[in-house]
Amino acid sequence: MADQPINLNRYRKAKARTEAKRQADENAVAFGRTRAEKAQARAEADRIFRAIEGMKREE
Repeated sequence: MADQPINLNRYRKAKARTEAKRQADENAVAFGRTRAEKAQARAEADRIFRAIEGMKREE
Protein backbone atom coordinates (compact mmCIF):
# COMPACT_ATOMS: atom_id res chain seq x y z
CA MET A 1 0.00 0.00 0.00
CA ALA A 2 0.97 3.65 -0.09
CA ASP A 3 3.47 4.98 2.45
CA GLN A 4 1.94 8.45 2.44
CA PRO A 5 -1.74 9.34 2.71
CA ILE A 6 -3.28 10.71 -0.47
CA ASN A 7 -4.66 14.24 -0.31
CA LEU A 8 -7.85 13.91 -2.36
CA ASN A 9 -8.39 17.68 -2.55
CA ARG A 10 -4.96 18.13 -4.09
CA TYR A 11 -5.64 15.30 -6.55
CA ARG A 12 -9.06 16.75 -7.48
CA LYS A 13 -7.63 20.24 -8.04
CA ALA A 14 -4.73 18.91 -10.12
CA LYS A 15 -7.17 16.96 -12.28
CA ALA A 16 -9.33 20.09 -12.73
CA ARG A 17 -6.26 22.13 -13.73
CA THR A 18 -5.20 19.60 -16.37
CA GLU A 19 -8.75 19.48 -17.75
CA ALA A 20 -8.91 23.29 -17.89
CA LYS A 21 -5.54 23.38 -19.67
CA ARG A 22 -6.75 20.82 -22.21
CA GLN A 23 -9.92 22.84 -22.85
CA ALA A 24 -7.90 26.04 -23.22
CA ASP A 25 -5.63 24.37 -25.77
CA GLU A 26 -8.65 23.20 -27.78
CA ASN A 27 -10.14 26.70 -27.71
CA ALA A 28 -6.85 28.23 -28.79
CA VAL A 29 -6.86 26.00 -31.86
CA ALA A 30 -10.51 26.65 -32.66
CA PHE A 31 -10.73 30.38 -31.98
CA GLY A 32 -7.13 31.55 -31.80
CA ARG A 33 -6.78 33.28 -35.14
CA THR A 34 -5.40 36.78 -35.46
CA ARG A 35 -7.39 39.65 -36.91
CA ALA A 36 -5.30 39.51 -40.09
CA GLU A 37 -5.95 35.77 -40.50
CA LYS A 38 -9.69 36.32 -40.05
CA ALA A 39 -9.67 39.16 -42.60
CA GLN A 40 -7.72 37.06 -45.07
CA ALA A 41 -10.15 34.14 -44.71
CA ARG A 42 -13.11 36.50 -45.13
CA ALA A 43 -11.56 38.04 -48.26
CA GLU A 44 -10.88 34.60 -49.72
CA ALA A 45 -14.48 33.51 -49.06
CA ASP A 46 -15.78 36.69 -50.71
CA ARG A 47 -13.53 36.14 -53.72
CA ILE A 48 -14.78 32.57 -54.14
CA PHE A 49 -18.40 33.71 -53.74
CA ARG A 50 -17.98 36.38 -56.42
CA ALA A 51 -16.31 33.88 -58.76
CA ILE A 52 -19.17 31.41 -58.36
CA GLU A 53 -21.82 34.11 -58.75
CA GLY A 54 -20.11 35.28 -61.92
CA MET A 55 -20.28 31.80 -63.46
CA LYS A 56 -24.04 31.42 -62.96
CA ARG A 57 -26.23 31.65 -66.02
CA GLU A 58 -29.02 34.16 -66.28
CA GLU A 59 -32.42 32.56 -66.78
